[in-house]
Amino acid sequence: MENGVLYLTTKLQIYWKVNTRITSQMENSERAKHFIVAIDGPAGAGKSTVAKLAAAKLGFSYLDTGAMYRAVTLKALNGKLNFSDRGALGDCAKNSRIEFVEVDSNVFPQVFLDGVDVTNAIRDPLVSRNVSEVAKEPSVRSFMTDLQREIGAQGLWVVDGRDIGTVVFPNASVKIFLTASIEERAQRRFRELKAKGYSPIMNELIDEIAKRDEIDSNRETAPLKKAENAFFLDTTSLTIDQVVDKIFGIVTAKGKS
Repeated sequence: MENGVLYLTTKLQIYWKVNTRITSQMENSERAKHFIVAIDGPAGAGKSTVAKLAAAKLGFSYLDTGAMYRAVTLKALNGKLNFSDRGALGDCAKNSRIEFVEVDSNVFPQVFLDGVDVTNAIRDPLVSRNVSEVAKEPSVRSFMTDLQREIGAQGLWVVDGRDIGTVVFPNASVKIFLTASIEERAQRRFRELKAKGYSPIMNELIDEIAKRDEIDSNRETAPLKKAENAFFLDTTSLTIDQVVDKIFGIVTAKGKS
């Protein structure tokens, strides 16, 4: 650790400006020294949004594992790699430099890939359509899992993804499985893309999300599934604030127990 940035020694370099904080609800607890909130769920369930807001409310740092896979996907697309070439995808991950930077006034970390700000580019629909193909590659997942574990080895973290509570942090303090109906997830993605200036087609979004669900749930390595001891949270009829409040209540109750 140097100057607030965590440097990892693996070939895939992740730089994280860490702001380790302790919430008032947990400050007298031994577990406050290390606490992981693992949030898993399918595409479009709102994991990233609520995880970021929950982290801010709890005073935790936030690790966006999806952004890591999206960054490698973006690099593979830009390099016109063949997604069926496992070796090429593995090399792409190993030779990437990803940087997350927490800005004091913003709970949403900026994402840099090889020195370029890709915070918005990794959310492009083309990346969304292809990220599951990259994420299912075992060598890519192996690199990412090791890095995620190293980042979360100390401190207070909210981490979201597909296999956080089952593979990356199986001993996480709190595990939550976040989901919603496929129609609701498509509606959310539709509104998000419209706000960014895209012209999405609802039926295509439903098909795309269904395809991602199929790939994520049936991939060979670390498939998407609910951890046995995870809280199940269906957000179909809940607002973002309601979901954040529920997560906050679960975590603070665990911290006091």
